[in-house]
Amino acid sequence: MRFRRRRQSCWTCWRVCSPHKQSQNIMTTTKKTTKRKGAKSLRDEITPTLIEAVCERLVRNVRIRRTLPGGGRLHIDRKLPFLCVYRRPPDNEDAGTERLVKGEASYMIAPGQARHRRGVAALVHRIVELLSGEFGAFLIVEIWATPDGGEANDPAVPTVLPNFTIRAPRSGAITRTVEAFRKRLKRFKVLKQNVEVEVLRDDRGYASALHPLLTTPQARALNCSMLGIAVPPVYRKPNSTEEFPLLSRSLRRSLSLALRQTYFEFMQSCTTQCPPHFHALGRRAVVQAVWKVDHQLAEVSNKFDYLLQLTPVNTNSAWKQFQRARFERTPEFHYPPVQVDPSVLKRHLYKIPIERVEDPALQRLFQEKQEELELKLTMLRDRDTPRFLYASLQLFGGVEDDLLQLAQSLLTQLSAKDNVEKGPKLNAEEFARRAEREIDFYRTIRPEFKAGVRVTEEVSGLIVSRGKLLINSDLSLPASRVEALMAHEVGTHLLTYFNGHMQPFQQLCSGLAGYEELQEGIAVLSEYLVGGLTRDRMRQLAARVVAVRCLIDGASFVDTFRVLSRDYRFIQRSAYTVAMRVYRGGGLTKDMVYLRGLKAILQYVRDGNDLKLLFTGKMAGKHIPIIRELLYRNVLKPVPVLPRYMQEAASLQRLDKLRNNPVSVLDLVNKSSTGNGRPR
Repeated sequence: MRFRRRRQSCWTCWRVCSPHKQSQNIMTTTKKTTKRKGAKSLRDEITPTLIEAVCERLVRNVRIRRTLPGGGRLHIDRKLPFLCVYRRPPDNEDAGTERLVKGEASYMIAPGQARHRRGVAALVHRIVELLSGEFGAFLIVEIWATPDGGEANDPAVPTVLPNFTIRAPRSGAITRTVEAFRKRLKRFKVLKQNVEVEVLRDDRGYASALHPLLTTPQARALNCSMLGIAVPPVYRKPNSTEEFPLLSRSLRRSLSLALRQTYFEFMQSCTTQCPPHFHALGRRAVVQAVWKVDHQLAEVSNKFDYLLQLTPVNTNSAWKQFQRARFERTPEFHYPPVQVDPSVLKRHLYKIPIERVEDPALQRLFQEKQEELELKLTMLRDRDTPRFLYASLQLFGGVEDDLLQLAQSLLTQLSAKDNVEKGPKLNAEEFARRAEREIDFYRTIRPEFKAGVRVTEEVSGLIVSRGKLLINSDLSLPASRVEALMAHEVGTHLLTYFNGHMQPFQQLCSGLAGYEELQEGIAVLSEYLVGGLTRDRMRQLAARVVAVRCLIDGASFVDTFRVLSRDYRFIQRSAYTVAMRVYRGGGLTKDMVYLRGLKAILQYVRDGNDLKLLFTGKMAGKHIPIIRELLYRNVLKPVPVLPRYMQEAASLQRLDKLRNNPVSVLDLVNKSSTGNGRPR
């Protein structure tokens, strides 16, 4: 062992100390170092090979997403006659500014150092040359941040307005484009403050520390216009790299819309093509981070069904208990065991990297869903405690005075004597068979229509949960209500679940944040469209609003039961059911969204909006502009299946009456049939 160590030691010494070997080592090391430096030099340059690879994909109209030397990035969705550019300042950190361009369909982030200048200019020149030839003109919009330190750049100073500066060409060739940009920027709000927008026509569409991407003769030869926008860095702390993420997100979204309208005006006035809408110029390509976030949010959402977890399992026995107590003592409700640990799921929820989503519209949708799921998990944790109500109010809101007045007016004007539904009744099994026939109808249109029906003791009444219609085994309802419930449960809830499932994002299947109000509004409207919205049903929806208001005002279960049964003449079992739904879990304010949603959807139809759009998936009213935008951008698919009632003459005739006449919620009952549904 000693001998081997010595030989090894001697050999090592000889290898290191031998003049001949030492010389060889130095030469080898020098060659390797030179080779590494050469490779590094190539990696630090935009080479002709890279430029040609980009152009080759552009010619084929294939998406480009390339990392550029110096930490840059080039993203081009498809052939478009514009490019949004951000160049990093060579001498300072510019925290947050490059995020402003990342949501665009065509953008480039490039290093601003002198050694990269030639390569960046060559790449831009080839892109413009290729696309300007196809569209007849091209627009470069370059974005940079104004210097830190001025009061106009500090959002904490409310007396000095943030100042945006547009740098435009001296010629009037793109005057309409510049004016469209200025008008949209003037609509900005920064922490509730207006902004100042200045337009300088000086042919300096780039930051003062940089050189132009194209010379004036080059731009003229390529019919390329260059705009610059100097943005006050209100999205970070002055003279710091510390960012304000919420303010940054809001500014990104606003600027993205302003840029899109600018591109739209430019294409209308200067190019050979005109898109149908400015939203059509947004991003179509969806990067991997989006699918990952969507999948992770759906994974958390699918681990629990908060409505089933909040539904008492002993509604019938609790009713008997309430009867025996002569309606003087609040019944005790029992709930199924919570099958998840809310704290653990919250940990998983907030590990989801939503900030990596570049698209401002999608990032906003995901952020809202994350916050909603957190609230629902809080409600599960606080179930059957006084804290539950506060989370419910955060999630669904309270009852506004005008909504309460509408509910009270309905209860007063719709006589309780007309409440009793007459005629034969269906039990749970009969209703289930009818629902299966309705589902079969949709399967004839789309064989992929996945929906199920199950009769169970675990729910109260009817609930749609993850593509299944769950029916309480004790259900008994008048035959006159069947068609309305088919339209409500199958034609609205199950159908939007299926349509959402057919979209690329799982959120439209499980439901975007706050989707319940619009969903229930459409569902109740569908009852009217098939001629099945009865007085009894409308009084029930109004009673739920009154009960929620009683809950918020501090009334007990017994007090609310008395208000419904004595003041508004509901039969005792109906009053109990309404109160049970509202007081379950500790106080669930969700039930008032039916009437509020109906009121909102009536206004939507009166304004001439397209009802078909709302069947894209499960969404809230505030998401309609974003859904419309994503449809224009071809990120979402057109509605796969429309409900049966949207294809029938009688229903379409009723819908036209709503569009052309000022119809109130009360009119829906007076003009609706008394419950005679269409025969099947």
